[in-house]
Amino acid sequence: MSNRIEFNRPFMTGKELEYIAKAKSGNKLAGDGPFTRKCHEWLERTAGCDKALLTHSCTAALEMAALLLDIEPGDEIIMPSYTFVSTANAFVLRGGVPVFVDIREDTLNLDERLVESAITPRTRAIVPVHYAGVACEMDTILSIAKKHGLKVVEDAAQGVMASYKGRPLGSIGELAAYSFHETKNIISGEGGALLVNDPALALRAEIIREKGTDRSRFFRGEVDKYTWQEVGSSFLPSELIAAFLWAQLEESKRITDDRLAIWENYHTILEPLETEGLLRRPIVPEDCQHNAHMYYVLLPEDADREKVLGLLKSNGISSVFHYVPLHSSPAGKRFARISGELNVTVSHSERLVRLPLWAGLKIEQQERVATILAEALRG
Repeated sequence: MSNRIEFNRPFMTGKELEYIAKAKSGNKLAGDGPFTRKCHEWLERTAGCDKALLTHSCTAALEMAALLLDIEPGDEIIMPSYTFVSTANAFVLRGGVPVFVDIREDTLNLDERLVESAITPRTRAIVPVHYAGVACEMDTILSIAKKHGLKVVEDAAQGVMASYKGRPLGSIGELAAYSFHETKNIISGEGGALLVNDPALALRAEIIREKGTDRSRFFRGEVDKYTWQEVGSSFLPSELIAAFLWAQLEESKRITDDRLAIWENYHTILEPLETEGLLRRPIVPEDCQHNAHMYYVLLPEDADREKVLGLLKSNGISSVFHYVPLHSSPAGKRFARISGELNVTVSHSERLVRLPLWAGLKIEQQERVATILAEALRG
């Protein structure tokens, strides 16, 4: 179908292949070359973190966080069930137990009011997930963590170029993870980054990322040889990935501004449908500057989501639902536990529909999405 509207179209700035060729001509293809350094400097400057380290995925960054926190079998980590599997997997790999807490009705973020009641003597960390690039209520979460001696790991996979009370997402907890997967705003195909905001963890983070060795210190001339120091793995991306990413980071503001304009367009176009009671638009708290990572709507409880998605698809519009809550999955039941009721998680996960959003999406295409969505909801 010629007028098909894809759900996602990876954005290219035009310099990606040029920079990859430059990396190739420099005969530096493995990780931590000149382009990796540029990306690290940009992340440290933009996010204001103590150290940024590129990884081959956001999953890898979260796994590094679990290693840095010395998670051991039986340790508990508080997080939402409404998140991607990597949020939980990173800690389960160390024997940790995810403890699922319900989400807020407005932002679909971890409900900070329920966190304290989930804490036990085995709790080691809180992992807030900034859903759709909208910040969790971090002041409250940090206050609870400080009171109970817990670490905070921000899952900011969707949060690049977003902020909370003027603070970049990823700069607030002791550790944070970014994603540059092709479905994100700023991309490198696959890729991620660990952001370290606790200086005491910075050197260990380097060691864990380099297979558990002090190789980075060796190349800086700080030691005369490098050796195996502790448990680690190979978390580096290649210099080709970093070169691609650098082309994106250079244009990060333009990409974000374009997406925000598209998001605002959707918000305006869909307001009449919300007034009719046919859907609910996203809610962004005043303290949060989001990055237009996604535009979703919540359908009424009696709506047939499959029918809505089917009508959009038959009209050439690719639209999807999002996470299946982890607590309802086979692995979630096996490895995790629930704190309290997860009523909002269940309800919202069954009603949420994500609409196409990518840099370059035209107003006419958005209007067509809204028209077909309205037809589907009016039955």
